[in-house]
Amino acid sequence: MIEIKVKTFQELTTQELYNILQLRSEVFVVEQDCVYQDIDGKDQNALHVIGYKDENVVAYTRIFKPGYYFNEASIGRVVVKDSERQHKYGYDIMNASIKAIKSHYQVNTIKVSAQTYLKRFYNNLEFFEVGEEYLEDGIPHIGMLRN
Repeated sequence: MIEIKVKTFQELTTQELYNILQLRSEVFVVEQDCVYQDIDGKDQNALHVIGYKDENVVAYTRIFKPGYYFNEASIGRVVVKDSERQHKYGYDIMNASIKAIKSHYQVNTIKVSAQTYLKRFYNNLEFFEVGEEYLEDGIPHIGMLRN
């Protein structure tokens, strides 16, 4: 079981921010062997959905209000620590993110830019493909929408 907290950028402690960036780098840069600019200047405008297990950050997303990243509200940087994936925390962090969008932004429509190999995971969360597959940082992605 993970404990999930939703925080603005300003509410994050320095240690929390460090732990989040470390997890994102561990998965998106090292594990996926993808050189890209993770620290993109958008974190300050996001709500951060953080999954803790024994005070360690093991799951994370960032969410944006409609019109900031896409026309719709959006969820990005969806990540679960490799050693914790067997617990299905991806579903916990995504469901918390969907709930946070509904409560903070009062909308139901959400868009994600999903890595194509995770299509079924997002389908299980009621996201469905929109548009054509595309490359983002050399990795196949697909736009997905949840209404």
